[in-house]
Amino acid sequence: MPSTEPRGPRQIARAMVWSIKGLRAAWTHEASFRLEVYLSLFLFPAGLWLGQGAVEKSVLCGSLVLVLSAELLNSAVEAVVDKVSPEFHELAGRAKDMGSAAVMLLMLNVMLCWGLILWQRFS
Repeated sequence: MPSTEPRGPRQIARAMVWSIKGLRAAWTHEASFRLEVYLSLFLFPAGLWLGQGAVEKSVLCGSLVLVLSAELLNSAVEAVVDKVSPEFHELAGRAKDMGSAAVMLLMLNVMLCWGLILWQRFS
């Protein structure tokens, strides 16, 4: 049933609080997320510096944000699967593997974006 509650500053503020709670949970419980944040803290400024123009900067930095977003979604899937099905089940394993594959594909996307832009810049 759709919410009939009006959307306003209070609901936006609540959503922001929940999002921050999600980021804290990922930071606290997910080593992969922490590693990706550390890499992004180095690569994001490098992308802003190396990118020539808004499009290149967006591609270099945006590809990093996509990895972090996918890692959050992957961690959420894993948490729900572990809650619902603590014992091994083929479908549970498949769901976790697919989430991991999504993160891997976006990491490959980062390497492709950075590689193509840097290759063009330095060749």
